[in-house]
Amino acid sequence: MAKIDLKSMNLEELQLFMAGIREPKFRARQISEWIHKKQVSSFDEMTNLSKSLREKLAQEATLGGVQIVRRLVSQLDGTRKYLFALENESVIESVLMKYDHGNTVCISTQAGCRMGCRFCASTLDGVERNLTAGEMLSQVYEIQKDCGERIHSVVLMGSGEPLDNYENVLKFIHLINHHEGQNMGQRHITLSTCGLIEKMYRLEAEQLQITLAVSLHAPNDEIRREIMPVAKANTMEQLLSACRHYTETTKRRITFEYAMMRGVNDSDACARELAGKLRHMLCHVNLIPMNDVKEREYTKSSADRVKRFAELLQENGVETTIRRRLGSDIDAACGQLRRSHLKDRGESDSLVL
Repeated sequence: MAKIDLKSMNLEELQLFMAGIREPKFRARQISEWIHKKQVSSFDEMTNLSKSLREKLAQEATLGGVQIVRRLVSQLDGTRKYLFALENESVIESVLMKYDHGNTVCISTQAGCRMGCRFCASTLDGVERNLTAGEMLSQVYEIQKDCGERIHSVVLMGSGEPLDNYENVLKFIHLINHHEGQNMGQRHITLSTCGLIEKMYRLEAEQLQITLAVSLHAPNDEIRREIMPVAKANTMEQLLSACRHYTETTKRRITFEYAMMRGVNDSDACARELAGKLRHMLCHVNLIPMNDVKEREYTKSSADRVKRFAELLQENGVETTIRRRLGSDIDAACGQLRRSHLKDRGESDSLVL
């Protein structure tokens, strides 16, 4: 019988669990404090619980964690990239980015990804499984303990499509936002999606204060369908209609992510076409100097081309920034470290056989 993951539970669920094992209700709050405020990794660290209760918890439950397999630290800007192991030996990546306004962690929501974007390393091996809310929290908690500094913001933009793991992602947001835990404001949380429209309307109804980032990467259906299989299910107009509805309902600005690919989506014509579709929307475009992935055919645009593209968008009334590239000396882009680890592990296994 599978053990219950206490880290993925809110306080009310913990109280029901404690009642189920015939323990007083107040114990739930003590356990919640150990998990989310003191961020312990084992029941043995919960020293205000009796030994017998700790043993009972160990028999019935788990703390849904992750373990650091590898850590890379950039000598250029202090960016840290982590390879984490899950309980079933799957691996995921997270990245700590240091900014003047605080520390941001980019976390994974799935082991792998099923979306198949043709420029992304995370999709090369498909998806293994969804992460629990506890495993998402653990990425933040473990990085916080490792660097010895508070994490101020979280971006759900690592491997996986967050809206493809909707329930667990929503629970993660509520848990990390809770005033008795990390108490991270929802406006410090960014959720990235490649455009699962039905889930976007569902997310809109939650009336959260998070930032929604939509991976657009193209100014029209023809280019988008070439690089993003998800675009075959819905037209760009349907996606942008959902985005407009989201901003009108939530009053929150949407960020459009746009990875710049040489000769694919970076022409002046592409910039002007994109501007024409976004000009009157409550939005912001984030141009991403793409990281080259050797298994993929696409290459990054030149710095001059990215700058020119940004200028054209701004001249046409679309607020635009160019993402600062962090951790370039450690391949900090999503999926690269995990892909390398899986390949090395496969080669090692073949050698053993």
